[in-house]
Amino acid sequence: MSTPHDPSTSRRAEPNRLGGETSPYLLQHAFNPVDWYPWGEEALSLARRLEKPIFLSIGYSACHWCHVMEHESFENADIAQRMNELFVCIKVDREERPDLDQIYMTSVQMMTGRGGWPMSMFLTPDLRPFFGGTYWPPVSRMGLPGFRDILKGVADAWTNRRDDVLRSAEELTGELIRATNESLPRSGMNLETLRGAMREFLRRVDWQEGGIGGAPKFPHPMDLRVLLRCWKRFGDQQALDAVRLTLDKMAGGGLYDQLGGGFHRYSTDGHWLAPHFEKMLYDNALLTQTYLEAFQATGNPNDARVVRETLDYVLREMTQPGGGFYSTQDADSEGEEGTFFVWTQDEILELLGPDEGPLFCDAYDVSPHGNWEGHNILNLPNVGHVFDVPVKDGAGQDGHVENVPHEMFARCRAKLFAARSQRIAPARDDKVLVSWNGLMIAAMSQAAAILGEPRYADAACEAADFILANMRDADGRLLHAFKDGRARFNAYLDDYACLIDGLIDLYQVTFEPRWLTIALELADQMLARFEDPHGGGFYYTSSDHEQLVTRLKDTQDNATPSGNGMAAYALARLGALTGQPQLLGKAYATLEAMSGQLDKFALASGQSLLALDFMLGPSCEVVVIEPSVATSETTQAIQEHWRCFWPNHVIALRRTQDTDNELTMGLRDLFLDKPALPNAVRVFVCERGSCQKPLVGLAAWQEWLRQKTSLLPIDQAR
Repeated sequence: MSTPHDPSTSRRAEPNRLGGETSPYLLQHAFNPVDWYPWGEEALSLARRLEKPIFLSIGYSACHWCHVMEHESFENADIAQRMNELFVCIKVDREERPDLDQIYMTSVQMMTGRGGWPMSMFLTPDLRPFFGGTYWPPVSRMGLPGFRDILKGVADAWTNRRDDVLRSAEELTGELIRATNESLPRSGMNLETLRGAMREFLRRVDWQEGGIGGAPKFPHPMDLRVLLRCWKRFGDQQALDAVRLTLDKMAGGGLYDQLGGGFHRYSTDGHWLAPHFEKMLYDNALLTQTYLEAFQATGNPNDARVVRETLDYVLREMTQPGGGFYSTQDADSEGEEGTFFVWTQDEILELLGPDEGPLFCDAYDVSPHGNWEGHNILNLPNVGHVFDVPVKDGAGQDGHVENVPHEMFARCRAKLFAARSQRIAPARDDKVLVSWNGLMIAAMSQAAAILGEPRYADAACEAADFILANMRDADGRLLHAFKDGRARFNAYLDDYACLIDGLIDLYQVTFEPRWLTIALELADQMLARFEDPHGGGFYYTSSDHEQLVTRLKDTQDNATPSGNGMAAYALARLGALTGQPQLLGKAYATLEAMSGQLDKFALASGQSLLALDFMLGPSCEVVVIEPSVATSETTQAIQEHWRCFWPNHVIALRRTQDTDNELTMGLRDLFLDKPALPNAVRVFVCERGSCQKPLVGLAAWQEWLRQKTSLLPIDQAR
């Protein structure tokens, strides 16, 4: 919540050196009395010339505690004066420079045993870290040292004990380089690797409230997708039960925006009630994919509802004109966290009236005293009463929530949403990041295919076109971030990997060959500029990137998939779809380099385990040949295909209008000797290029699916 006004806070009349930046996070600090510099040669050369240590502050625009530290310390005139006198102060947006964030967050974790944002680090002029932490209050409290005292202590050490500081920096940097470049001994990659990961996940499941681990609770979307695959592969009902429980609890909790759709970042408690209220594009992309796969696996219509509401939120509030998805929405509005999203009971009763208001309050856990800091976070202790039960005649007349029609709750939510829309909304970070857009392109494409919603495919196409037109340099190499008409920063490994993966899904819903052509071009760039030809896998930064204290390999999942895990997954699928065994070989080599991690640290390896599951197979290429005379069979065949939970395959369609010149070489080979019939669709199921006897006609394809993939009747939720 907000902090009391401090009369010593101040804002300068003219912006500091952050005033020319595009990052909303940096611009938030442009009028601080601190003489902030953006990361760049001007600041770094100044530190070297003056032999001053660097104070590096890294955060992001939706970070609540970043705002708190700014208000308490960076707007404080006295503290700012000390910072300006003693240090060269650099402010970094972690979403623009994840390379810097990874390096120095690893350093903080090595020093303190924990990490988080804002991240605060002191560096020598040659960029070696020597002291750091996360949020510090201005004066000591809650067991935390005061920032004023830290500034004084660090400056004193630099002035009077510099040899000790430099020795410490040397040792820490050496440990950092070793920690970020050493890998665990390699191990065999087989079904036992997946089975062991499944057991590890299930040991950590909260069987009462869902989720993997305790409070604070994070969604773990990649791990949930691994569990779905393990259920499919091993027939372990517990794996499916864990996913079903977790998805239902998250969708019914305060983590999910019950009025506007979309998920907040994580839950501060153990039962998904009280989130940190920021919304991140990547969470909503990754959770969309998870709910879609659960929908395929179980046919639960609530999963489809959550997907639609989440993607509709993204289209409404997180999509820029002309294509491309924005990054984040803030946790705070009107100076307080959560203000936009919470309610009093009186507000709801006044809006909904005496008949519907009490029923809504009963269903959504609204009380006079509130369920969070005197206010109410809307949540559904029993989601089934609101969304899954049939409507009965005379429903609601007996006062029981379970007998209230769905339409009444939908009407109430619409009224509250309209009222909430009149409030001051949280700030939005409207920069476009390639990696997060790649994740959302994949999610939108999958939703379009599985739910039969073309508008999601349209949004995915527009985002991909925007990136390819506006976020590449003169040589066709990707740039990481776009804001205010400017594309900046060399792209990172996850930019390439996530976009390649999204383009694969975009092809599989549109069947436009150009998406695969571009994906192959990007894969060639990724291999040429990021691959480690000696140790296997990929570096996070390209070979022509700015030289930093170390060059990291991103192998462990955080809130987003690891760069190496996503690269392996994308290359495996692209290799299968385009018939390029060298890409499959690169995917395998990447996983082999991480094999020790997959065995010992499954919870950090969800995306890599998804890639391993695909590589272990059986993985199929489904080749659909459209009849030479137009019929509805082709569309129906594709729809039947997407009704199944069948994760380890790719699908290609030979359309009648496609010419050989428009196809990649891989697709030309895939379609070779598979001519179209006049009036019947033909489907070939192939494995590594070896195809079974074709299935001729829709009925034959439907029967094959029933026998091979446990088709579930989910038409009612489309």
